[in-house]
Parts: sequence; C-alpha cells; structure tokens
Amino acid sequence: DLTNGSHDDVLNAEQLRKLLYLLESTEDPVIIERALVTLGNSAAFSANQVIIRELGGIPIVGSKINNPNHSIKEKALNALNNLSVNVENQIKIKIYINQVCEDVFAGPLNSAVQLAGLRLLTNMTVTNDHQHMLNNYITDLFHVLLTGNGSTKVDSSFLSLYDSHVAKEILLRVLTLFQNINNCLEKEGRLAVQPTFTKGSLFFLLYGEECAQKMRALLYHHDADVKEKVTIIPKS
Repeated sequence: DLTNGSHDDVLNAEQLRKLLYLLESTEDPVIIERALVTLGNSAAFSANQVIIRELGGIPIVGSKINNPNHSIKEKALNALNNLSVNVENQIKIKIYINQVCEDVFAGPLNSAVQLAGLRLLTNMTVTNDHQHMLNNYITDLFHVLLTGNGSTKVDSSFLSLYDSHVAKEILLRVLTLFQNINNCLEKEGRLAVQPTFTKGSLFFLLYGEECAQKMRALLYHHDADVKEKVTIIPKS
C-alpha cells in the first residue's frame, strides 16, 4: 500500500521504516522502483528528511545507484537529491559524489540518469562544503554543458527561480549559489572591472539587467532571511 499511491503525502516514521525495510529486502525491480519514488516524494518534506536519515535510510537508498537498471538508478538519484536538501544528510550523501560524477559522464548524453545525477550534484554544491569534490570533474562538466540539450544547459527560465513568489527554501538556495559565484569572481579580481560574459552563459544571466531587477525586488521580500541574503549580493 505504501508504494501504490494510496497513502497520504506525508508518511509517519513507522511507515517510512516499513518502506525502507521493503526497499532493503526485495529484489523485485518494480517494487524497488515504486518504493524509491515514494521515498523520494516523502523526502520533499523537511521532517521526513531527518526521519529517513535517523532510520538509516540514506545508505539503503544510496546502494540503489549501483543498480544496473537505469530507471531504478534514476529514482535512487532523485530520492538522494531530495534528501540532500538537508545539510546533515549531505554529510552522509557526499560519499556517493564520485560515483555519481562517473555515472553522469559515462552514461548517454541528456539521459534521465545524467539529469538526475546533475541535479544531485547541484544540490550538493550549493554551499562551499563539498564543492572541492568536483575539482577533478570540471572539464567533464563543461563538456556536458557545451554539448547537452536544453534540459542539461542553463536557459533564461533559470531566472524565474529569483521571483518573489518562489518558495523560501528555493530562493535561499539560488541566492546562496549566486553568492558563491560572486565570491569566486571577486577572489579572481574579475569584478574589479566590468566583466564580459558569453551570451547564454550562467554568468551572463546572473549579471544581466533582468537579474539585477529581480534582486532589487527581493530587497522588499517579506522573509527576513531572504532580504539578508540579497543585501550582501551586489546589484548590477
């Protein structure tokens, strides 16, 4: 019943424990995939992110990224992606970063597994804690960005994440991303002069007038944490 869509959106601790036991004990690929989807959906809720970690669920989910079934691998990556929103969960998830990178670059370009892996890597590197783990993969990441399709590349719709109606948790994450990029450019001295960025690049979007307008609007956001983040980010 926990995997057929008839359950409530928010599972309790006992239901999550049963779901993890099911995921660990079965070899049926259909059940594994459905259980991963349910766990991934449940992990969208912050309370469940903590419960799943405390139940020892992260290594159970993480083990499924080794599965040769690409659909199961994708669902496991999606579940880890939602779990990775929690900073304490990231400490346990970081052991999978190297393998995720290898899978992202070894698999077919623009595949569901590649996109799921890139989403997880994005979440894991929003803060500075684990960015160093991608040092050896920068060339490969640029190759994917250059050769991938619209789902893989960054397009102008990315700026919609900076709108005031976006959920606070997402706003804080994209503002932190901007802050980290800005800090790196400052260290390189690139912001001392007016930099020129390639049109269509992430830098072009973030340092363009449209993004500057969105930043100015966020100064009047109702949430204090969002306003604090915006005040320490330069407005073009």
